[in-house]
Amino acid sequence: MESGVAQKLKALDEAIARHVRPDTFPLGIRMLKPGELIPEGLKIPSQNMGEHWIVCQSIGVARRYGWGIAVGKEDVICPLSAIAFGFRAPNDEYFRGYASTGMYCENEQAASRLEAGTWRFEPGTYSHVCVAPLSRASFEPHVVAVYANSAQVMRLVNAALYTRGGRIESTTGGRLDCAEIVIQTMKTSAPKVIIPCNGDRVFGMAQDTEMVFACPWEFVDELLRGMEGTHKGGVRYPIPVAMRGTVTMPKHYQELLKMLESAEKGAKGQ
Repeated sequence: MESGVAQKLKALDEAIARHVRPDTFPLGIRMLKPGELIPEGLKIPSQNMGEHWIVCQSIGVARRYGWGIAVGKEDVICPLSAIAFGFRAPNDEYFRGYASTGMYCENEQAASRLEAGTWRFEPGTYSHVCVAPLSRASFEPHVVAVYANSAQVMRLVNAALYTRGGRIESTTGGRLDCAEIVIQTMKTSAPKVIIPCNGDRVFGMAQDTEMVFACPWEFVDELLRGMEGTHKGGVRYPIPVAMRGTVTMPKHYQELLKMLESAEKGAKGQ
């Protein structure tokens, strides 16, 4: 990995720690093309642990354990994410909504429309998805992802819009957030806000208080400038709430304070 990439990873990790303070590690995510070597230091669950992990689970381990993980066709046992990431080709049953009918959708027609809207890579485009904390990544990411509470995600949205203004536009199907985090962000080349899906909550341990901010790697310089610029402009986390001003105390407290003040005046007069 080039020294410039390593320096930017370090700068971004430090800036997020300073300005956002998420509870888990901010992540770098990279898609590997067939034949591309696995970056140094990454664990492949099927090879290193004799286990099969899904993408959201791998993201959860990376951001909580601090491990670097690479998963591909031989690891991913979730057929929906395997299809989305292009590790397996979709079949007719998939397009008819076989996995969603009766679970996420009332009927086959609705389920097929849900699947049609899923973010996907073409089969065979990539062989592995790699994920690691920014501070430990041995690769140049395609996507940066931060799990955080809504106020922290707002902080990142403010930073993302500091230079160019406008709006952040995201789509969600309420599931397969792994595809929305990685594939949506890569295909649109724009920052995104994502709602963790049911699978991420079950297998990736995403909490009810968490959302995800994701942006493409080429956006990082803008994000860094935005975090610093909005900080100077007074946008902070934790949010500085309105705590100044004289408050109203309960009646008995007020009466007690008057007694204390009266006693102090009497003592001075003696």
